Amino acid sequence: MSGVSPEERTAADEEPEAGGCGRGPGRLGTPDLTYEQLKVYEGRPTSAPGVGKELVNEPMIRHWCEAVGDANPAYRGPDAIAPPTMLQAWTMGGLSGHADRSGAYDELSGLLDSAGYTSIVATDCEQEYLRPLRPGDRITFDSVIESVSERKTTKLGTGHFITTRMDIRANGEPAGTHRFRVLKYAPAARPPKTAKRPKAAESGSAPRRPRPVINRDNAGFWEGVREHRLLIQRCTGCRTLRFPWLPGCNTCGSPEWDTVEASGAGTVFSYVVMHHPPFPAFTAPAQRPARTPDQPPAQRPASTPDQPPAQPSDGTRPGAATPYAVGLIELSEGVRMVSNIVGVPYDKVRIGMPVRLEFLWVDEELELPVFRVVEGGEG
Repeated sequence: MSGVSPEERTAADEEPEAGGCGRGPGRLGTPDLTYEQLKVYEGRPTSAPGVGKELVNEPMIRHWCEAVGDANPAYRGPDAIAPPTMLQAWTMGGLSGHADRSGAYDELSGLLDSAGYTSIVATDCEQEYLRPLRPGDRITFDSVIESVSERKTTKLGTGHFITTRMDIRANGEPAGTHRFRVLKYAPAARPPKTAKRPKAAESGSAPRRPRPVINRDNAGFWEGVREHRLLIQRCTGCRTLRFPWLPGCNTCGSPEWDTVEASGAGTVFSYVVMHHPPFPAFTAPAQRPARTPDQPPAQRPASTPDQPPAQPSDGTRPGAATPYAVGLIELSEGVRMVSNIVGVPYDKVRIGMPVRLEFLWVDEELELPVFRVVEGGEG
């Protein structure tokens, strides 16, 4: 895995002044802080040589693969290897951390703090893999401050990039390198705040949900929604179904795909109830009743801003924000998607409930797939 260099990632980089980073006209910094003072930290260790708290092991590999959805067979069985991107995981100290941190990094950070570079943001990381890691490998590592950049100006502000490098060994053999880069900076002056856009309640219009981001990778899904069809991508190489839509197959890497129309049947795999922040657009009355996939696509409802909203049946005031359920729905085809669960109160949703696909106009412009609890499935 390789990140983009800070010089490529940041806009409006300035050419560093020759000789250092001290105070100039209108500059942040202290008069006696020079670039040479920062450079002396390069090569100094950030901690004592470390030993991984666990041997490379199958349970951690399995948990990682389940969390990221990686079903590569190379990570299972008697000849299993660890996913390469787990490289840093074997060095982490857990909740108790590592107690052998050196003072060099803290000294460097304090020096920059004193010069006015008090903010910090992680920018990127790079990993280089030298050999596979296998269950039973003992991990050792050491970490140094690899480089401190000259002063750079980015959209966030002016400061210095600090790169640390961790060299990782397995049973004494070089296994990989992990570089981590941060920007210590003085925040740029923010432009004056402009007048806030009036809220829906203040402007007299009904609250609206955020618009979906439609791009070339998912446009086909939204075309299907307009036709009341829930389309699932299928890799034409290995025939694996996937959702949400992606430009390539997670299983075999093929960029070729076609689609399968979902039957609409599913169950609640998991769910959350959203209480805060309050968002009336997700609980306001719908513009038009939901339609099942076998019904023809409807014309979008006419906008009626002068019509008062319907009175909610739970006694709350019209348009009030109330809790609502967001479900992870497992479709009968085997993939899962996030959507709203309708047809029962939010506090009656349960894992395992059978649901059925519907399409709902949530305002005069936006129709979305939602899932209604099947009659009799409430208990």
